[in-house]
Amino acid sequence: MIRLLSRGLLVVHRYLGVGVGLLMTLWCLSGFVMLYQGFPSLTDAERLEGLQPLDLSACCDLDRLPFTDDQIVPGFRVEMLGGDPVIRFSGTPRRGAAVQNAPTGSYNLRTGEPVKTLDDAQVRQVAAEYAARHGLEGALVARRLDKVDQWTIQAGRRAPLYQIAVNDPAGSEIYVSAASGEVVQDTNRRERVLSWFGAIPHWLYPTVLRSNGALWTQVVIWTSVAGVFLTVTGLYVGISRFGRRKNGRWSPFRGLWYWHHIIGLVFGLFTLTWVLSGLLTMNPWGLLDGTPNNLRRSLTGTHTWAEAKGLIARVGHASAPGRGVAQLRSATFGGELSGVTVGPQGVVQRWTVAGPVQPLEAAAVRAVIENKASAPIAQFDLLTKADAYYYGFKTPVAWPVYRAILHDDQATRLYVDPKTAEVVRIADASSRASRWWRNGLHSLDVVRARPLWDGLAILLLAGVTLVCGTGAWMSIRRTKRDLTALRWGLADLSSRLVGRGRRERR
Repeated sequence: MIRLLSRGLLVVHRYLGVGVGLLMTLWCLSGFVMLYQGFPSLTDAERLEGLQPLDLSACCDLDRLPFTDDQIVPGFRVEMLGGDPVIRFSGTPRRGAAVQNAPTGSYNLRTGEPVKTLDDAQVRQVAAEYAARHGLEGALVARRLDKVDQWTIQAGRRAPLYQIAVNDPAGSEIYVSAASGEVVQDTNRRERVLSWFGAIPHWLYPTVLRSNGALWTQVVIWTSVAGVFLTVTGLYVGISRFGRRKNGRWSPFRGLWYWHHIIGLVFGLFTLTWVLSGLLTMNPWGLLDGTPNNLRRSLTGTHTWAEAKGLIARVGHASAPGRGVAQLRSATFGGELSGVTVGPQGVVQRWTVAGPVQPLEAAAVRAVIENKASAPIAQFDLLTKADAYYYGFKTPVAWPVYRAILHDDQATRLYVDPKTAEVVRIADASSRASRWWRNGLHSLDVVRARPLWDGLAILLLAGVTLVCGTGAWMSIRRTKRDLTALRWGLADLSSRLVGRGRRERR
């Protein structure tokens, strides 16, 4: 029975390896590119660099905006658009908090009117400002997109979109939302070309599939499930067939089959953890969902339009909040509203209605957490380097931060940036599990020292590629041979039947 099961699994593994094995090989090969070039995205730093310097002088009659002083408003950003300061609301005060009739969208702070859809000339102006501040020189050619393209799949909700080709040596393209006047994406020729060899095949991201989010999700989940099944069956067959024989050999296979067997035994477990963690990045069937957590809302609180007006006016009365400052954004902590201005090289300054203020002291952070959290503090310290759940890997994070570990059933960790008074991360039991099952296994960011990470990632990915590639190649060859044998067998059977019919008619 066991031998029959092993034989059956070998057959299933062999034929599943044709399609799924090829796909996994493609994932591996594109993974090499993904190590160093992800899908093009507009970072916060790039967006800020492309903004005009914030100018709140002689501004603004904030009472002209259509809000009442006691109205709760969500988080906001103040920045320039076409020479005028505008306020952009995020929609809700903080994640998980819903506010009735909360303002959304963008408003011109000089006129009090909602920002209207930009025309062609205004879009060109936004793109030209962005290009100039990034040192991109070339003739701008604008084209309105009737639908999202390969590089704006995530920005579709900000339609209508314009694609502006800079015609510079790097082949830069800028995408502007005419609805909000914001740059939502930029790419260059190198990023686009490498994405076709990296992120697009790796994430199964062609526009025709990715534009249908529900379909794309199911395709990625079920192809990953098939990959897990293929790997598990391969491990079972490989281990069950491994053992010393009378002829001194440890494997019954020869040629390429032998090398697939041995390499699979060495790298099979890495193949399994890689494809399994890839599946878990999609959070299939809510496996890594956490329980609803209102802790962030409790720690931050809300603020009114009157408070927001006072803060904006105070920063404006400072003449210029700082040379090169491009944005004022809100930050609420412990129910107290403050503003953060972002200057050159990411230098930040926190403001209240009293003026610029110093970073939060430890006692103030502790007091808010002790007052707002539902559990006492078990540990509190100032982090100046990474721990297991707050770290920068390819993407920088703010330093230093205060870390509070709560004495609750999830040992929840809170990370607060003292310079901005923002809760930058909350790590409950679910998010910590996700960190290991998804990031740890798939990105190997448990090792962050470079070039150690580079060498380890390339070595392991090369081994997994050999496992998938040799398996797919042999499955194709064996399937082709089996189909040839089946065709000859059917032809022979047909010939025998025809011959028998002739004999019977005689």
